[in-house]
Amino acid sequence: MSDVNAQSIRHLERHGGADYEHMNDQLPKVSPYGLLGASLLFVMLLSLFAYSPAFARDYVIGEGDTLMISVWGEKDLSMSVKVRPDGKITLPALGEVAAADKTPTALQEELTSKSRGIVKNSIVTVIVAEITNNKVYVFGGGVSSGVYSLTQRTTLLQLLCQLGQQNGAERAAQQSTGQKTSLQTPGAQIPDLRNAYIIRNGKKIRQDFHDLFVNAKMSDDIVIEPNDALFIPTFRDRNVYVMGAVASPKSIVFRDGMTVVEAILEAGGFTKYAKQNATVIYRKSGEKDLTIPVKVKDLMNDGDLRQNTGLQPGDYVIVSESIF
Repeated sequence: MSDVNAQSIRHLERHGGADYEHMNDQLPKVSPYGLLGASLLFVMLLSLFAYSPAFARDYVIGEGDTLMISVWGEKDLSMSVKVRPDGKITLPALGEVAAADKTPTALQEELTSKSRGIVKNSIVTVIVAEITNNKVYVFGGGVSSGVYSLTQRTTLLQLLCQLGQQNGAERAAQQSTGQKTSLQTPGAQIPDLRNAYIIRNGKKIRQDFHDLFVNAKMSDDIVIEPNDALFIPTFRDRNVYVMGAVASPKSIVFRDGMTVVEAILEAGGFTKYAKQNATVIYRKSGEKDLTIPVKVKDLMNDGDLRQNTGLQPGDYVIVSESIF
């Protein structure tokens, strides 16, 4: 053994305990309350993940799906089957079994129970090999109508983003090639999200997508299910009309988030005879005619932002004119 190693061993024998205690003093102290807080945070994150709408339920088998049924150790009972339009499958020795509207786990448990009279201690596995029960139908004119396939669990917000992305691609194609697309239908670029809704099993289950898509109100998000239908209408009138004491009375194509001041400025601003505090918005809301007074002078002179009212397609902005 070298002299250096021998000296190191003697040093450890004499001072090892003290050195260890010194090192231990230098280590950061972890409070038990800190550990408790970290544990609670971890549990909260798990809870949020578990109850996220995107992970709310298992896949449900539908007509046309292809299932791989495997019975452990029994090749003759293992096969690939397709769910018929009546929702049933046919298996050797078991006959017809209803498969549609069940999760793979539920069907697996049912087949295991049924096969015990044929195979002792049977173990059955159900795998969805091909999915066809994943269609969602979009119509109404506000976006491109069509049939969309769900390749994974999809929420309403995710689907709206996909629809917006597709419409953007169509718009780019239109600009680059000059060809007509579905976006050239009247009003197709302005979907009326407030009057949009989802139809599920013949019933309207969710209406008004505006707060979700525009204001990020995530509590309005839900999981889209196969065979859901999304009705997204278009605004019947996509323009805002500015009239009265403005420099250039005109119709303006509505933009989301447009306000009364923006519309007036786009119409050239007020004339010198305009009664700025006598501006009125006329709006059609269902069967009702609404009159909304706006004091634009208070907004411009006093900074009263409450007067900068948001507009909607079809609004008429009328600026009154004074005699003097």
